[in-house]
Amino acid sequence: MESIWIEYGWTLLVLIGLEGLLSADNALVLAIIAKHLPGEQKKRAINYGVMFAFVFRFGAIFAISFLANVWQVQALGAAYLIYLGVKHIISGSDEDEDDGKEEVSKGKGFWPTVAKLGFADLAFAIDSILAAVALALALPDSPLPTFGGMDGAKFAVIVLAGVAGLILIKYAATWFVKLLNDRPGLETTAYLIVAWVGVKLGVITLAHEDIGVLPHEFPHGAVWTTIFWSVLLATAIGGWFLSGRKPKEEEEEVKAG
Repeated sequence: MESIWIEYGWTLLVLIGLEGLLSADNALVLAIIAKHLPGEQKKRAINYGVMFAFVFRFGAIFAISFLANVWQVQALGAAYLIYLGVKHIISGSDEDEDDGKEEVSKGKGFWPTVAKLGFADLAFAIDSILAAVALALALPDSPLPTFGGMDGAKFAVIVLAGVAGLILIKYAATWFVKLLNDRPGLETTAYLIVAWVGVKLGVITLAHEDIGVLPHEFPHGAVWTTIFWSVLLATAIGGWFLSGRKPKEEEEEVKAG
């Protein structure tokens, strides 16, 4: 019996690590979507984004048997993230403070932004919970009673990993916002990463059993995992060295404003 709980413990640690990686993706997208808002609204929008992530992830746990078949949500999420990244790269950054009124007229005000955060969170919630359930279902059954149609211990592992992921999203999103403010040149790099995350969701969609374009195991296999993280890290490192910090005078002006 002890060996079962050891296996559960190791799986929980792996899931927390996995949630950390997925949370970094989620947090970066939240930071990018909310970046154009003024300071206080930006913080509020991020808080709403974390709240949506909480609601959708826990809702996905109870509805996993249904959501596992809704590949359309992930497909829409993939298309949206790719569109978000490509649009910025093609049109260039138009997020200057002087354009605030124009941003609102284009549908980039506070509540439209919150709606976009919610949609992105929904796509990430399904990705996160499907990955967690795939690992948890491989565990042996425990003596605990079932909960939500699932073995109680497996359900607990998924919930604990999800909570860890949500905590990471909160702090990572705030850090990404500060980083993008300190190094404006990283914005294009961030959008490239957002588009690449969209590609990842697209790969997951293409591997869905109802689509079958890619093998079902491919998105979580060694080949795609290596490709995804190699491209992401190369983009992030290259962007870091090519970007520069905001001039000190501008930083002081922002703080003063």
